[in-house]
Amino acid sequence: MNGRPAVEAVGPAIRFRDPQIEMAHGAGGKASRRLVEGLFAPVLFEDSRAPLGDAAHVKIDGSSVAITTDSFVVKPLTFPGGSIGELAVNGTMNDLAVSGARGQGMVVTFVLEEGLPTSVLEVEVRAMAAALRRAGVAMVGGDTKVVERGKADGMYITTTGIGCLMPQVTIDTRSVRPGDKILLSGPIGDHGITILLARGELDLAADLSSDTRCILPLVEAMVEEAGPGIRWMRDPTRGGVATSLNELARDSGLGIVLAEEDIPIRDEVRGACELLGLDPLHIANEGQFLAVVAPEYADAALNALNRAEGGEYALIIGEVREEPACSVLVTTRYGGSRIVDMLVGDPLPRIC
Repeated sequence: MNGRPAVEAVGPAIRFRDPQIEMAHGAGGKASRRLVEGLFAPVLFEDSRAPLGDAAHVKIDGSSVAITTDSFVVKPLTFPGGSIGELAVNGTMNDLAVSGARGQGMVVTFVLEEGLPTSVLEVEVRAMAAALRRAGVAMVGGDTKVVERGKADGMYITTTGIGCLMPQVTIDTRSVRPGDKILLSGPIGDHGITILLARGELDLAADLSSDTRCILPLVEAMVEEAGPGIRWMRDPTRGGVATSLNELARDSGLGIVLAEEDIPIRDEVRGACELLGLDPLHIANEGQFLAVVAPEYADAALNALNRAEGGEYALIIGEVREEPACSVLVTTRYGGSRIVDMLVGDPLPRIC
C-alpha cells in the first residue's frame, strides 16, 4: 500500500463531532468550547475536567507561576484606539492579571506575509514596545516566520506571558457562592464594534475607539483592598460578557442574575447593536474585566476600582444565586427577564 500508514488513535475517545473547522470555532462561544472540551482537553490535558481559565498555574521546584498564550489575528491591523501590536501585549498581560498574576516576561512570534511593507511592521513593533513599557514587562525572546502572499492578512502575532502570583488573592471557580456580587470594570462592547466599523464594510459611523489597555493596575487596586474576597475574574474578550458569565455559571453549577440597567454600554455601541441585531453582552472587549466578589468585600472592591485611573465607570451589575442553575438571567428595568446564552456562531470574526 502506498503512502504513510494511518495513525492509530490512542488515549481517551473524543467527543468533538463537527466534520470540519469553521470560523465559529475561534469566536470564543459554544463552538469554541465544544472544540476545546471535546478534542483538545481530553487528548492533551492531564485533567480534562478541571475548569479552564485565561492562564494556567504551574509549579516549578515548589514555586507557582502563571503562564498564558494567545494569538492575535485582528483585521484591520490598526483601528481607532489601538493596533495589533498593542493588543498583543495588553491581551497577554490581561489574561495573567485576571488569573491573579503580575506579568514578568513575554515571548513573541511574528508570522509575516511576504510583501508586508517594513514601515507597517515597524509601526506595530513600536506599538508593542510602548505597550510593554506601560505594562512594566520585558520581552525576553521570540521567533519569526514568513508565509506566502495572501496567507496571513499582513501579520499574525502569537505571544506567551509568564507571571508571578499575587499572594493576596486566589482565583477559583469552585469558590464562588450564592450571594457573591458581580463587578464590571467599565463599558462593554467598545472593541468589537470599533473593529466591525473599522473594516468599512458597513454604512455606519460612530465616534468610538477600542478599549484595549492593560488592566493590571485596576486589578492590583482591587486586590489591595479586597483580595481575600475575590473569588473569580475574567476579561470578557471573544464572546463577551455573556459567554464569560455562562462559563462561570456552568462550571460552578450556579446562576448569574444581572440587572440590565446597571450594565454600562455607550450609546454608540447600543445603537450599532440595535441596527445590526447584535446583543452587546456578546460583543468582545479588550480592556475590561469581570470579578466575582464576596458580598462583605464588594463595596471595598468597587470603591478601589472607582478610585483607580480608568475605573471610574466600574459598577456592581448583578449577583450569584442558586437559580437559575448553570444559566445567566438578565432582568430589565420594567420587571421582565431573559436568559442570555453564550455566543452561538461568529457575528464578529477576527476581532483579536
